[in-house]
Amino acid sequence: MKLALFSDIHANLPALEAVLADIDRRSPDGIYCLGDLVGYNIWPNEVINIIRSRGIPCIAGNYDYGIGRGSDDCGCAYREEAEKAMGKQSIAYTNQAVGDAERAYLRTLPTRIRLEFELDNTPEQLWQQQPPFTLMLAHGSPRKVNEYLFADRSDQSLGRMLEAAGADMLYIGHTHKPYHKVIETTVADQPSYTRHVINIGSVGKPKDGDPRAGYVLLTIEEGARPGLARPGSADDVRVEFVRVAYDVERAARAIEDSVLPNSYADMLRQAR
Repeated sequence: MKLALFSDIHANLPALEAVLADIDRRSPDGIYCLGDLVGYNIWPNEVINIIRSRGIPCIAGNYDYGIGRGSDDCGCAYREEAEKAMGKQSIAYTNQAVGDAERAYLRTLPTRIRLEFELDNTPEQLWQQQPPFTLMLAHGSPRKVNEYLFADRSDQSLGRMLEAAGADMLYIGHTHKPYHKVIETTVADQPSYTRHVINIGSVGKPKDGDPRAGYVLLTIEEGARPGLARPGSADDVRVEFVRVAYDVERAARAIEDSVLPNSYADMLRQAR
């Protein structure tokens, strides 16, 4: 089983087109989007309609949640007054640009998707309710759509969150900075139960210094078992961070030719 997961497109049509072309070339068994389709660029409707037309399961990002309800609050954690002022321009522009049908679609998006895999089990094992291998897909965290889970969050805190969510692997976006953390927790009589937190980065607005669009390719082998997967090995679960070059200048110039702040164009070029 091979799954492609991406997030945080933020109305960047050239980046989305490049990522989907790369995903199509790899022919995964499933594709999932972790939200924030809109904001910060000029193509919110085009991005929404590509996701809809392809039937890609998608959850709501904080920006989607706000724009879907016509709010002037995207749930973004702007730290400085200049950022807040720029953010208001982006929210106002997006609210004006998004069509009625596209806004209605944003309101239908769930805040989480839970995937459970019963792999390599006999019927008898299934009937005995053997634990499934569970993936939780969220935008910010399982608790809040706009909660930031940065890589420096403590293992203890993440472990509690994973256990509360009942997830072996948690896939998130929102920070625009990809990482993979392995969390060792204790469950019942298993002293070392391995869980994973994977931030899949951003398609349309990376902030890790690499301007290329990013997504994750997840491979789950038939013998995958809860608590056993290790990253970066030939084990039963593999996580690959994929970067895709796209026409950054086209996306940056589109911002500069609009009423959006030019700083957003510089952020695309510098991936900050």
